[in-house]
Amino acid sequence: MPATPAWPPRSAPRLFVAAPLAEGAEVVLDGGQAHYLLRVMRAAPGDAVVLCDDVTGEWAATIASAGRREAVLRVGARLRGREPVPDLWLCAALLKKDRFDLVLEKASELGVRRIVPVLARRCVADRLNPDRARAILTEAAEQCARTALPELADTVTLAALLRDWPAERTLFFADEQGGDPAAAAFAAHPAPAALLVGPEGGFDDAERAAVRALPQARPITLGPRILRGETAAIAGCALWMGTAGDW
Repeated sequence: MPATPAWPPRSAPRLFVAAPLAEGAEVVLDGGQAHYLLRVMRAAPGDAVVLCDDVTGEWAATIASAGRREAVLRVGARLRGREPVPDLWLCAALLKKDRFDLVLEKASELGVRRIVPVLARRCVADRLNPDRARAILTEAAEQCARTALPELADTVTLAALLRDWPAERTLFFADEQGGDPAAAAFAAHPAPAALLVGPEGGFDDAERAAVRALPQARPITLGPRILRGETAAIAGCALWMGTAGDW
């Protein structure tokens, strides 16, 4: 007797929705989400969709009806609860758009809890579109089957970040001029934690001194090579997850 196929199938589209989910509820998708589901994925009534709400977790759903510009989904059983998220913040200096897009995407995939865009003196970019940034974070979370979304903080200057830094949170400072080996530092100072990485040209001397003067700061090195800003952010987050996170 053939095995019963898994439901929903692993190939089912995954989407985050704004409304909290519950068994039997109906969710109306329109705009970009309806276009993605009906036109890009070519889904039709009766097809399975996996929904997440960043609150209750992950749910199986079925397309009940579909029009030209919207789809109605009926929510079925809950598949799993919202995942526990390691308490790591990524405080990343703004980079050129495509490079910072990569940071956002990979930070979401790696399981970072909160992302804080930072303005430093040598930043080439001076602003971030928050709606676009949240869309990148959400799409990355959908692709890698997360049930929780990273929080995106408002862009803040380095001076303001340091001024308001919480007393209980360690700030690991990826300093190209040297520090403690990152893996050992991460293991010695568990969560709550944060990783600070600089812009294309690095932090200037005054900024570096200000960071190092913060009592909660721990300068670290990510190895013998000077890394690009996006590489340092991704490598640092991955190493923290492997050392002190949920890997």
